[in-house]
Amino acid sequence: MSALTVYVEGVGLWSPQLADFAALRGALQGQAPDPPPARPAATLLPAGERRRAPESVLLAVEVAGQAVAMSGHEPASLPCVFASSHGDQPIMDYMCAVLASAPSELSPTRFHNSVHNAPAGYWTIATDCHAPSNAVCAQRASFGAGLLEAVSLALADARPVLLVCSDTAGSGPLAEVTASAAPFGCALVLSPQPGASTLGRLVLHLCPGSIADAPVPSPVPAEWIASSPSAVALPLLALLAQGAGRCRLMAAGSLGMDVHLEERA
Repeated sequence: MSALTVYVEGVGLWSPQLADFAALRGALQGQAPDPPPARPAATLLPAGERRRAPESVLLAVEVAGQAVAMSGHEPASLPCVFASSHGDQPIMDYMCAVLASAPSELSPTRFHNSVHNAPAGYWTIATDCHAPSNAVCAQRASFGAGLLEAVSLALADARPVLLVCSDTAGSGPLAEVTASAAPFGCALVLSPQPGASTLGRLVLHLCPGSIADAPVPSPVPAEWIASSPSAVALPLLALLAQGAGRCRLMAAGSLGMDVHLEERA
């Protein structure tokens, strides 16, 4: 297959250690980042929605808003792909516990927020976005699968696309299965053509077969990438912070991607 080429126009990032993409840049330069607030701000949501929204929604909306603001695009104009390995784990743990003990007491609001495309729904409503949206899940390969989906859409439709990938920390028995110890979210705005806000050019080569997670460049602690399935994006985010390089990502259980980042000319 021919290489797939897109341009990165915006980056969003949030974790318990990093408030945004600038904090990652600082960490890679040896600076100790200031920890962000306990909950993502998600200021694009109306105040009432922010109070009621679960962490999974706040996390996805926060990083999406960061990436779109950096890109200069109007959020209403962007098709979007939302990826997550496990969705909202605390809500799923709650639902399993209630269904096992008192099914009639299940909260309709919590059930509404449990669906995998809930963050996409909140985002598109808050931004009045009528462009196509999609929700992707591929376990620990979810970021790579979402990236492949978003790149394919950007090239097929010849328009910029927003990619968001996020996971919350595990809760209850699910935490033992998912090994997701902390929330992590990231977002990219990808365009088929370079523009004024282009950070670099991504060239993707598909590689059949399973590959190991790519290492995180020093001085980013290796435990950050192990803390969340969405944090497998950190090697690519680190390349974007450094300006160039190469990493490998999984897009499915038996499909990898060789990703080259080239500096903007």
